[in-house]
Amino acid sequence: MSAPATAPRSAKTTFFVRDALPSWEAYATVRGIRLRGSGVERRAVCPIHGGERDSLAVNAVTGAWMCHACGASGGGVLAFHMEATGATFGQAARELGACADASGHRRPGKAPARPVTRTTLPTRHKALSEFGRALWASCQPLAGEAVAYLQARACVIPPSDGDLRWHDALMHPPTGTVGPALVALVTHAVTREPLTLHRTWIKADGTKAPLEPPRMLLGGHRKQGGVVRFWPDEAVSLGLGIAEGTESALSLAHAFTPVWACIDAANLSALPVLNGVEALTIAGDNDAAGIDAANACADRWARAGAEVRIVMPEQQKADLNDTARMEHDG
Repeated sequence: MSAPATAPRSAKTTFFVRDALPSWEAYATVRGIRLRGSGVERRAVCPIHGGERDSLAVNAVTGAWMCHACGASGGGVLAFHMEATGATFGQAARELGACADASGHRRPGKAPARPVTRTTLPTRHKALSEFGRALWASCQPLAGEAVAYLQARACVIPPSDGDLRWHDALMHPPTGTVGPALVALVTHAVTREPLTLHRTWIKADGTKAPLEPPRMLLGGHRKQGGVVRFWPDEAVSLGLGIAEGTESALSLAHAFTPVWACIDAANLSALPVLNGVEALTIAGDNDAAGIDAANACADRWARAGAEVRIVMPEQQKADLNDTARMEHDG
């Protein structure tokens, strides 16, 4: 009878120690990432895609992060380091000093002083992936908590043939939490090609679910040039209303329809002139990025001969939905 097999003496067992991972502040300091702000949410230039604006949002308490430009997201510094450097889970854990041997002795981190920044965006689907299409197909027409949420937020409920639906039990990737969410289909403004999905986890009382981040685009998908068609193309004749976000667009709908959302200031700023649309109403956010985006879009459309109007709340750092909710609650 042969003796039981034993591990070679040279074999070394290592264990992942989550509590040994560095905080975001420590990670950012070592790797030259400048976190701005002092509250729960911090902002930084995203090293993953090499952007120029503070598109990276980091929750200093939970560690969750999301880049609002490239769509990358995750639940902590380990996931960020893997995305930023291309490291595997084991490599990232070792580089961040989160490994220990069988006796509990921690091994020092071996990460370079600064992250290996990718020169291109992470691999992205040119159009909505099979996963995204299946998720969209599993969503339902607006009802239940979705309608309650929008009504509590002083939003107009868009028609059922628009590109806004909801899912009653959608998983939140960074935390694994399952709950109701609005799901919007993002399509190219000109070609109408499906690009990605925008998800917002919600509560029926009009508040967003206590998750970080509560709103997410699908990772690995592009959003440039995309819009959410709350009203279908068939409803757009001579005039169109646009805004950055869902709730601002559906607040504008109290005064004007049809409306679309552009996802963010960058997409609104770059919205191309659309054939057949002679008048454009822009609901701008009253912040630096929102004002610049509204003016850039208005200038391009006006030069093309369209009638353009910008509506914007008087309160600084507010959007049209903030005004609508104050009027609704007052």
